[in-house]
Amino acid sequence: MPIKSEKFILWLKDINSKDVALVGGKNASLGEMQRELVSKGINIPDGFALTARAYWYFIDKNNLRKQIKDILQNTKITDIKNLQEKGLAIRTLILKADLPNDLIKEIIKAYRLLSKKYGRDKADVAVRSSATAEDLPSASFAGQQETYLNIVGEAQLLTAIKKCFASLFTDRAIIYREEMKFNHLKIALSAGVQKMVRSDLAAAGVMFSCDTESGFPDVVLINAGYGLGENVVKGRIEPDQYYVFETTLKKGFKPILERKLGSKDLKLIYSNNPQRPTKNIAVSRKDRQKFVLSEEEILTLAKWSILIEEHYGRAMDTEWAKDGKDGKMYIVQARPETVQSRKNINFLEEYVLDKGKAKKILATGLSIGSKVGQGRVNKIMDVKEIKKFKKGEILVTEMTDPDWLPAMKLANGIITDSGGRTAHAAIVSRELGIPCIVGARNATKVLKSREAVTVSCAEGEIGKIYQGIIPFKVKRTDLSVLKKPKVKIMMNLGEPDQAFGLSFIPNDGVGLAREEFIIASKIKFHPLALIQQGKSQYFVDELARGIGQIAAAFWPKPVIVRFSDFKTNEYAALSGGKDFEPKETNPMLGWRGASRYYDPKFKPAFLLECQAMKKAREEFGLKNIWAMVPFCRTPEEGKKVLEIMKKGGLIKGEDGLKVIVMCEIPSNVILIDKFLDIFDGMSIGSNDLTQLILGIDRDNAKISYIGDERNEAVKEMIARVIQECKKRKKYVGICGEAPSSFKEFAEFLVEQGIESMSLNSDTIIKTILNIAKKEKQLPR
Repeated sequence: MPIKSEKFILWLKDINSKDVALVGGKNASLGEMQRELVSKGINIPDGFALTARAYWYFIDKNNLRKQIKDILQNTKITDIKNLQEKGLAIRTLILKADLPNDLIKEIIKAYRLLSKKYGRDKADVAVRSSATAEDLPSASFAGQQETYLNIVGEAQLLTAIKKCFASLFTDRAIIYREEMKFNHLKIALSAGVQKMVRSDLAAAGVMFSCDTESGFPDVVLINAGYGLGENVVKGRIEPDQYYVFETTLKKGFKPILERKLGSKDLKLIYSNNPQRPTKNIAVSRKDRQKFVLSEEEILTLAKWSILIEEHYGRAMDTEWAKDGKDGKMYIVQARPETVQSRKNINFLEEYVLDKGKAKKILATGLSIGSKVGQGRVNKIMDVKEIKKFKKGEILVTEMTDPDWLPAMKLANGIITDSGGRTAHAAIVSRELGIPCIVGARNATKVLKSREAVTVSCAEGEIGKIYQGIIPFKVKRTDLSVLKKPKVKIMMNLGEPDQAFGLSFIPNDGVGLAREEFIIASKIKFHPLALIQQGKSQYFVDELARGIGQIAAAFWPKPVIVRFSDFKTNEYAALSGGKDFEPKETNPMLGWRGASRYYDPKFKPAFLLECQAMKKAREEFGLKNIWAMVPFCRTPEEGKKVLEIMKKGGLIKGEDGLKVIVMCEIPSNVILIDKFLDIFDGMSIGSNDLTQLILGIDRDNAKISYIGDERNEAVKEMIARVIQECKKRKKYVGICGEAPSSFKEFAEFLVEQGIESMSLNSDTIIKTILNIAKKEKQLPR
């Protein structure tokens, strides 16, 4: 094969991204960053790479080409046993061969120069495999070849280089090339030798410049664990998880949208055993309960991710490490992200499970992807047993690493006890398009081999393993042909974890972001209980991040965040809530909404809500957030709430802040002029408005059939609100359930000229189609 350089060794500074055929994708990327990005402040350890010529020189000096070719004859990638035998035979050939003397001399010379640069007699180095057909923008299976860490001295280095050469023929690498139709004897292996970052004394992890689940492009996802990064990459631990919003980070804000504490119970460090150079030790409880990275370190990594992404012009998957000796952060690898960046965002694909036929939920974990898979469980606890795995089964194991790839490719679903969203099982299953549930904890104990199960990743963040085969269907919508209606279509949303994925559905923003959803799912404590415990800042930070995640997902479109609207019984259900909540006969009509906010007993809690929204707008830079006041019975209440908001740092009209009021009480309609004197507009809460117009309790099932928004009295009230708001040039929208539920009600709203409808996400497409038809019928 043609080779650009006759040299056996090139330093990273002499390599660029065009040199994949010479030094492989991994080393070409390291060289590119060394040349172009170190000057921009990114720390990248120095090193050198053996070229493709060095590999072929070794192969030919030992007359290995024909022997490798003969062994690879009639390879069947579906026959795992056959594949394992062939791979082992080739690797044994390579390991028994000798490195040529002249090549050895050049390797030792370069190693001594690298050691001298870092002031060592014998530098500790990482030896990384880099194949000349890996890490392409179109395909990149994680970890095809091997990496060897903490290599010290010339003898260890020479052995590690031969092991890297041999790893070109791991089982998973053979499968990859067979599927990509690459000629095995036209692919070379470049061994990269790089100064070791001593993350065994600190921390390491991975980083993606997009959301790995939804493909949302404008965030950085960082996973972190203690010690060497292998535990994070292979999913041995549940790492810390951080999200940072790129758009406002570039403007100087500090938008850390999520800091999720992982269990991080193991730390991978070096051992003194040459046969097993690393070992896992237990992490102390104190360290498990701390975040691995400081906010400053999170933001530094995110800024580096943006620089790397901008330089390469595509979403990137990088590995980072923190050196426990010098305290600095480093980037040690970067490759193209190859799953979400290739997704066709013009098509919306939804897997819908027939919940009516769902049986017992056997286990749960983090869902990877959004598909459904079905089959019989094959529980395999040791990679040596994967030859027993058959096509169409559900692979259940404690964790996977690259050696599991032959079985993973045959699976209809994958379930692992351990791991997070950037674990090996998660990355590979996304690449393969297979539904996967990681971090299922006890799946290997509760699931039995040969048991039929349904693996559902189609129900949000939490993946579920159902007993039996549950029917499902796949809905596919071509979004490119949807005509945008004149009325704005917004979304009702409460769960921040769903925001990135739902943002791809056609929308004009979020018409109702419910704080109570964030409080119930993320915080789980009554705010007054947290104040009593001295944990006010925890409430502010978590609520701000929940609000921020939604606002970032829909940036720069408006996101209307409603202050908490729990009823007393719902607040009492939160941890510590019973100590602060009265018992009411009818909480639906009791101490809720605006009446809480200025009450001396609850006012401190409301001020925390204001601080959280202020933090999301000012620290995160998310100025697309509007505030909404629910259940405001009188204009006087409205004035009191605005005054308290002002004390909390939220001033209506300042820095673009709009404050609107829910229209859900007849008094809001009757006194609409007075309410519009105070607020920037109204969002119609048709559920509550209907119950109060018709005098029913919507929690009372016996008379719930009366509560229909299509009632003439309700429609007349709503029509008046729309006309008055339009007359005053104030915002008017609806965020109740009615337009999502009733086609004719949505058409009525179009006729009235409503500015926006905020709908449940699963009804947006059909409602857009209905509205488009109705708008055509209206006089122009």
